[in-house]
Amino acid sequence: MKSNKKTQGVESIAVKDFFVHYGEQLKLRLVTSEKTLSRSTIREKSLNRPALAVTGYFKYFANKRIQLFGAGEMAFFREQSAARRKSVIETMVAKKIPCVVVSRSLAPTQEMIDVLENTGVPLFRTPLSSKAFTTEVTVLLEERFAARTSLHGTLLEIRGVGTLIRGESGAGKSEAALALIERGHSLVADDLVKVKLLSDHTPIGFCDPLSRGFMECRGIGIINVEKLFGNRFVRLEKRIDLVVTLIEESSDAEPERTGLDRKYYQILGFDVPHMEIPVRTGRDMARLIEVAAMVQAARQFGYDSADDLNQKLLKQMNEK
Repeated sequence: MKSNKKTQGVESIAVKDFFVHYGEQLKLRLVTSEKTLSRSTIREKSLNRPALAVTGYFKYFANKRIQLFGAGEMAFFREQSAARRKSVIETMVAKKIPCVVVSRSLAPTQEMIDVLENTGVPLFRTPLSSKAFTTEVTVLLEERFAARTSLHGTLLEIRGVGTLIRGESGAGKSEAALALIERGHSLVADDLVKVKLLSDHTPIGFCDPLSRGFMECRGIGIINVEKLFGNRFVRLEKRIDLVVTLIEESSDAEPERTGLDRKYYQILGFDVPHMEIPVRTGRDMARLIEVAAMVQAARQFGYDSADDLNQKLLKQMNEK
């Protein structure tokens, strides 16, 4: 089954936006004037160490990335003549680089400052080492560039398993979720679940900060889970490991009886294990969803009860 929600992705990030949101965390100090922040855009989520560029080789130059000058690049760069340094920086700028960062609080050359200032390309310094800066920026840009979508449902963490509960309006999603919270499980998002897909194809569910911890329960209204149950019953985000869809008992869909036939729900192109549970008066839906999460947890550790029973039956048939 495929998700029918539209995928949204970030294709670029303004350097000014990057600096405002992450400048303090990355300990960035702007060397050029603030007016250089107004035009540049980061178009790729990786960094580039321009070691070859400083030697004058630009054939495979990654111009869409942040250009990070570390100790090695700066040491070699300083050994060149002033004219050579100016020529290299002008060539980099001509290829429309977003910005330049110098690590370890190393002092940029005057040619770097002048050319970048005159061409409107931001120049930053940071006390972080090249390795530490690369690690931090990679995580931050991975987050910003991640493909995103939104799904209707309720996302909970049940025994460590991120479980997205889906179903038609009035199917009992919120009631089941509330019963699961009463049993000690945690709420991630209710009604509208936002999803981002990381580079390792991990779908991460979260909610808008404004609605975090709030749930809608028919007949009661909006409740604040954190205030009623405590902050340990609310999670900021969670990987989606399982999708459970509540279906009507009279639905044409044939419910799974053995568990041997696996179903999947596609989220941002990633197949997530999917179980469909018929809704019937008197059934403890919260308990069934909890068991579904336990079954998925066991499968993640390599044990499948349906397959185990099937193998035993086959073995008994072969012995006869």
